[in-house]
Amino acid sequence: MDYARYDRIRAVQWRDDHLRLLDQRRLPFEEAWIDCADAAAVAQAIRDLAVRGAPAIGIAAAWGVVLAMRRGADLDVVLATLRAARPTAVNLMWALDRMKARIAAGADAAALVAEAQAIQDEDLAANRRMGALGAALIAPGSGVLTHCNTGSLATAGFGTALGVIRAGVAEGRIARVYAGETRPWLQGARLTMWELVRDGIPARLIADSAAAHLMKSGAVQWVIVGADRIAANGDTANKIGTYQLAIAARHHGVGFMVVAPSSTVDMATPGGDAIEIELRDPAELLEVAGRRMVAEGAQAWNPVFDVTPAALIDALVTERGVIERPDAASMRAAFG
Repeated sequence: MDYARYDRIRAVQWRDDHLRLLDQRRLPFEEAWIDCADAAAVAQAIRDLAVRGAPAIGIAAAWGVVLAMRRGADLDVVLATLRAARPTAVNLMWALDRMKARIAAGADAAALVAEAQAIQDEDLAANRRMGALGAALIAPGSGVLTHCNTGSLATAGFGTALGVIRAGVAEGRIARVYAGETRPWLQGARLTMWELVRDGIPARLIADSAAAHLMKSGAVQWVIVGADRIAANGDTANKIGTYQLAIAARHHGVGFMVVAPSSTVDMATPGGDAIEIELRDPAELLEVAGRRMVAEGAQAWNPVFDVTPAALIDALVTERGVIERPDAASMRAAFG
């Protein structure tokens, strides 16, 4: 695997006395960075989607705890503030629980730095492992469709679903790549396409509503997506629009693959109905680039995630291995 070509973006960077974040709201037109000197700035960046993607916000939050300890802040308050920044992605809670456990064990600032760095390093290693495992499931010459952004911008590097696509392209298994635009924040259009162009991977953007028509054409053999929380029965919360892709994929005989690190698995959540779905400001749907595009007086409903039932998932890929058609028994066997 030529990581020098396919793994060059680092959106979350620790700079010894502050955290540097690539502002994903301003891509692809401007590569601007945010310097966070305290945990409050990190929490704000997470809430505002300056940093996004389940693994990336967990990593950023871990560094936020480091900043809080160095500044002598009330760590209980900081942990609660960071935890509340976004409710659906379990990686955020998982990373904060790791940091909290180290604090409870008497860790000093240097030990917290080591723990945050370990969280970041482990995510990168997991992504590269998942890339190899997921690519191995794809027959040479296949076409794939992905949704939202699951690449280096959303992780420590390489990506989850986009990592599988990178590995599949490098191995000659993937011949065609399609990305859905991902309304309303256009993560697919703005971010995924930006990453693919940087890597020199030919790809085509489609409107979200064109996905079923694309599958019917026979151009796509796999839909490959990430996850923000995977329940104990295999139900998976991911970016809004994922559920309808899974339904269309099953109808057209297209494989549906979920790629996420084990930190995204929440065995304490029994099923998808128990996952809290974040609702964001309706203005995100009513406006485009800050300009209202819908008649005054109109209202909107803006859930950020939906839940795909495990019965619609053909393969769940984590760094621990591949689970085909996940269910409660296979999840328990893999994750305890």
